[in-house]
Amino acid sequence: MRGLGLLGLALLVWRIVTVGLAENYPLSFWISQALNGLVLGGVYALVALGYTLIYGILLMINFAHGEVMMIGAFTGFFALQFFTGLGWMEGPTTLVVLALILIAAAGMLGSIVTGVTLERVAYRPLRGAPRLVPLISAIGASLFLQYSVLLIFGVTPRTYTKPPLLEGGFRVGDVFVPYTGVIIFVTSLLLMLALYLIVQRTKLGKAMRAVAEDKGTAALMGIDVDRVIVFTFILSAALAGAAGVMLGFHNTVVKFNSGFVPGLKAFTAAVLGGIGNIPGAMVGALLLGLIEALGPSALGIPTEYKDIIAFSVLVIVLIFRPSGLLGEVVSEKKA
Repeated sequence: MRGLGLLGLALLVWRIVTVGLAENYPLSFWISQALNGLVLGGVYALVALGYTLIYGILLMINFAHGEVMMIGAFTGFFALQFFTGLGWMEGPTTLVVLALILIAAAGMLGSIVTGVTLERVAYRPLRGAPRLVPLISAIGASLFLQYSVLLIFGVTPRTYTKPPLLEGGFRVGDVFVPYTGVIIFVTSLLLMLALYLIVQRTKLGKAMRAVAEDKGTAALMGIDVDRVIVFTFILSAALAGAAGVMLGFHNTVVKFNSGFVPGLKAFTAAVLGGIGNIPGAMVGALLLGLIEALGPSALGIPTEYKDIIAFSVLVIVLIFRPSGLLGEVVSEKKA
């Protein structure tokens, strides 16, 4: 198996070198693609952290998490329409910034309500069931949310209108850097840092780690297990909602299945970094974003095949390193 992996890596390197020599792309092209990859990776990271948090607490994959992000994007869209109607998006810079913060908060709130409802209705009654049962429930919840939004809002995509403040960008040499890309990447890093500090430095974060280690022992020590699990869903849903709004502004459209593919890619990122590992989810997501942005050009294939590259990474990781790059983090009891 190891020899097969080395052979595949050698063929991959040969293909990249061959394409690079044939196409002769300028350095500015690769830098621009890498920046796009980091922006995409920042969004994936926020969603991947949700997968990682819930897996660490409940040892289940919440396959409805992409739809939680999608509902956050829809909520953010309607908040954007509201503030546009008030004229805030065309007002002074301070007013526009305030509106953008409130739009992000609305998206996060919409995702939080969805995530907590899922935990209470679809997952809590199955907490003592075999691990396959809540997984099937999560897939059912994903389809339910997708087609509920389809029935309510229709198949027509909703379009995010960027305010003038977010239009355009700036140049660093020959590289164009869009304002939305900078905002998304910086905001993603700040949110990831905030999550890490919450989990590692706060009393509730310590309770989360205790529950992840052993629910029964944590309950005997006076920790409210249900409260900690709900708080975990709130954190993961808030990050997904923020990602949905930022992705809406970046891609400009949102529809009923907008969360499906990004959700699967975020899951791929979580597996790539090491499921249950918070730093691993961050690293895996940024790496996946770079692979997706640079891969088609490096391999000399159409950009439309970027999804194939992303999911091929999932297959390869599961075959050759199922614990991820930084290792899976679960308690000894769960392992």
